[in-house]
Amino acid sequence: MKIKYIAKDYKITNKFKEILEKKLEKLEKYFSKSFDVKINCTKQGDNDKLELTVSGDNLFIRSEVVSENMYSNIDLALPKIEKQIVKQFSRTKTKTTKDFASSLEFLTEMPVLDTSKVVKKKSFELVPLTVNDAKFNLEALGHSFYIFLNAETGKVNVLYKREAGNLGLIEVLF
Repeated sequence: MKIKYIAKDYKITNKFKEILEKKLEKLEKYFSKSFDVKINCTKQGDNDKLELTVSGDNLFIRSEVVSENMYSNIDLALPKIEKQIVKQFSRTKTKTTKDFASSLEFLTEMPVLDTSKVVKKKSFELVPLTVNDAKFNLEALGHSFYIFLNAETGKVNVLYKREAGNLGLIEVLF
């Protein structure tokens, strides 16, 4: 397990690292080889925000928790991570549901699998646009994201609304 710590306006103590790493070790049983964990700790006013990103075995799982105490965030984020791991493995059938039920560390019960289906399909032609034009189209449509061909880079981009009200830009690489 490789762990990367990132802190913004928050001091990560050795005690915090020790507690978190001990709890993260319990996730090792879900991975056949090494996995990476990115831990982002941020101070937001009176609250502490913990973002955990776990990647390995073709999984990319993320949990974000905000509370008054970073240590509480650990106990809130890890069940979310485990739930996503169990759901993903149950979906791909790489491990049996019975195996998971006996090995849950942070959850008290198995998560309910989402059985939703794709019920609508849209196709559209990518037209080269600038980021500003895409921003205008995003606002005009009232959607939370907009896919376009960036006229400046020639790459497919996704412009999306972030929780704080700002915009994010994803550039698709081939």
